[in-house]
Amino acid sequence: MARSRGEKDLGPAGRLPTWAVRLLCVAFWLVVWELAARAIDASIVLVGPLEVAGHLVSLSLTGEFWASLGISLARVLAGLAAGVVAGVALAALSSRVRVVRELVAPVMSAAKAVPVASFVILVLLWVPSRGLSTVIALVMALPIVYTNALEGIRQTDPALLEMAEVFGVRPLERVRLVYLSQVLPYLRAGFSLALGMSWKAGVAAEVIGLPDLTVGEHLYDAKVYLNTADLFAWTVAVVAVSVCLEALVGRALDAAVKRWEARP
Repeated sequence: MARSRGEKDLGPAGRLPTWAVRLLCVAFWLVVWELAARAIDASIVLVGPLEVAGHLVSLSLTGEFWASLGISLARVLAGLAAGVVAGVALAALSSRVRVVRELVAPVMSAAKAVPVASFVILVLLWVPSRGLSTVIALVMALPIVYTNALEGIRQTDPALLEMAEVFGVRPLERVRLVYLSQVLPYLRAGFSLALGMSWKAGVAAEVIGLPDLTVGEHLYDAKVYLNTADLFAWTVAVVAVSVCLEALVGRALDAAVKRWEARP
């Protein structure tokens, strides 16, 4: 296959599979990280990946580590689920009623523009700290899912809707046969983005609210006690959970979309 204009021959690396190239890139930056830590030689400022890996292994052998991850994840996923349901419902209503769409538009714009820290401080005035990450995850997910779902509904092929009207397809069947097949790809993209944003924002909210036995509490403790290795270890754990969740959910959603499109 001919190379596109401007694409250079990278030698043997250009013939490696994508996963191998990504693995080499990760290894390169890990080496840079280790060299930087050794050059600085001050663990309070920067610790190397080997020391972080050791701390992460030590943490993973404790029940508190898994309990904290589980509690944080459960609360964030609860907020995410609520945001998805509310976003889809609002998008469906907004697509039918213009007044609702106009009223909701500034709220969604504000939700996307206001800093997470401001939301966290406001929410702390209304709910206990243990419910903070759930509310913040909902606030992060709602505008993303709403925008994508509404766009998917608006981009639905008019010819399919006309065909459904001509053949007298019932409203519920019309939703199943026409709208869902058109909107699912938009929802898949929105859900994937909302998942990552909700998880990161939820953990950030925990750092401010400090609910007991959560990832955010451990991150705050590591900062207060200048335990840089623990700080990096918990951060790696947060990133690993985010990557695994997005991969699992992405595959599940892709399979759901393919299965739905294959239905008669």
